[in-house]
Amino acid sequence: MSENVRKRRPRRPFDRQLGVEKAQRLFHQRGYDGVSVADLTQELGINPPSLYAAYGSKAGLFEHALRRYAAEHALPISEIFGGRDVGEAVTMIFVSAAEQYSSDAAARGCLVTEGTRAADPEARAIAAEISAIMVASIGEEIRKRVSQNGDAIADAVVTMVRGLSAAAYTGMEASRLRAAAEQAASMFKAGLSASMARPH
Repeated sequence: MSENVRKRRPRRPFDRQLGVEKAQRLFHQRGYDGVSVADLTQELGINPPSLYAAYGSKAGLFEHALRRYAAEHALPISEIFGGRDVGEAVTMIFVSAAEQYSSDAAARGCLVTEGTRAADPEARAIAAEISAIMVASIGEEIRKRVSQNGDAIADAVVTMVRGLSAAAYTGMEASRLRAAAEQAASMFKAGLSASMARPH
């Protein structure tokens, strides 16, 4: 071989964690159903066989992305409830969710919550499994502090948080979303006070 022929440099090994980070961003921007394998391979700079070797499938990569998102962005439920009464803790949950879900115009809403609405059943099941962790955490903290109707109260809180995600995802501006969160918190506290004052 001629000495003038340059030797090929060895290819840099694929960074799986960086791939998950890039995929997370893409899934958040477009939703699971709006991202194709071709989109992912282009974004990650790999071919389909390499993607399947690294993550198993598109759904497998989605699971990695959801777990990364949850680890970095999940609301710290136990910390929020620490030292606060239920009304104040729920207010903080609503306001924190509104701020987080509208902070990035290109990646709105909660990636996990919106994933539970995916058309693909495997992706939907993965998102539901991860979402259940937050649901269980909220329920546990509320039942510790409320003697009556704890499950119904927890369901109301979870429903509102999911509604905030949906509103953010569909484009509600940040100021309106926060105002809605504050109004919901005020109504929640008033209803909770009335419920606790009512004889059982």
